Amino acid sequence: MKEILLASAALIALTGAASAADLAARPYTKAPVAMASVYNWTGFYLGLVGGGAWEDSSSPRMQGGFVGGTAGYNWQTGNVVFGIEADGSWADVSASATDATTGITAASKTDALGTVRGRIGYAVNNVLFYGTGGYAWIDNKITLSALGVSVSDSKFHSGWTVGAGVEAFIAPQWSIKGEYLYRSLGGETYFGTLPTGTLNLHTVQLGVNYHFNGPVVAKY
Repeated sequence: MKEILLASAALIALTGAASAADLAARPYTKAPVAMASVYNWTGFYLGLVGGGAWEDSSSPRMQGGFVGGTAGYNWQTGNVVFGIEADGSWADVSASATDATTGITAASKTDALGTVRGRIGYAVNNVLFYGTGGYAWIDNKITLSALGVSVSDSKFHSGWTVGAGVEAFIAPQWSIKGEYLYRSLGGETYFGTLPTGTLNLHTVQLGVNYHFNGPVVAKY
């Protein structure tokens, strides 16, 4: 009996050693490499924009809001981003004043405004800081009213604009932006005899853009 017990114990020991050897021989599986998004600003985009505008003058001064659309294209090299952007908006930017002597009320209202601008900026992954400048325009109407009678004349003013802003991706193909623009529009002659001086506007606007080229996904 003693010999049988010793033989059984030896067999169990050998079996356990073999099992341990099998466990030790299991291959090591490396954890999967993490993925991270690297944003590339190159590409075409469309968006919506809206904000407020006020005239750079004393009271009465034109002021109001606007809303419209944006289209643009960016090129990125390293951290530097170049771009061109155009926007156009419906507007309600107005002011009026009444002459105490004649009783004539003069009202000026900008119905539409827009720009075509270049942009240059510095990208920190999904955030872009940029300066911008280029061509600006407005469609403006002056109305003269007295004794219940009104006459109006509309003119297209052209000029220049300069400003700065910041834009950031909030999703793979969506970004939001905020920017300030100073717009200087040349004077026009209304009713054939009423010249106006340069019209200067401050505008602050917010926008959301859809980028047709999303970020490049890279392994780290």
